[in-house]
Amino acid sequence: MQIAKNHVVTLHYILKDNDDNILDKSDDGSFCYLHGASNIISGLENALMGKTSGDAFSVSIPPEEAYGLHDESKSQDVPRDMFPPEHDIEAGMQVNAQGPDGQMVVVTIKKVEGDTITVDGNHPLAGVTLNFDVTVADIR
Repeated sequence: MQIAKNHVVTLHYILKDNDDNILDKSDDGSFCYLHGASNIISGLENALMGKTSGDAFSVSIPPEEAYGLHDESKSQDVPRDMFPPEHDIEAGMQVNAQGPDGQMVVVTIKKVEGDTITVDGNHPLAGVTLNFDVTVADIR
């Protein structure tokens, strides 16, 4: 059976950046998703289309087909008093914030300087080329 829309696909994968650092992998040896439902990045979903059980391949996904390019307009400086006083805020932390339309968004703390905190609303992998080693384990 070939991977097509509405098939449940089980994968084994390792995800690396261009410096060969492992960014993610299927922890228990497999990862399941519904093909065609936009549950995974578009570049990987496109690369999987038509593959069959047992296929193993490597694919490099550009940022435009993954988490997008890094958008500087999604970074801003905010005052420390926008955060609960009992929380220690450190660079690298991810916190929930309210977006301009009232929706909840995850932002990454980029810098803390005195009472000014720089937050970044980009996905942590925005602007990163993603390199996958994938094995198709099952299709149903």
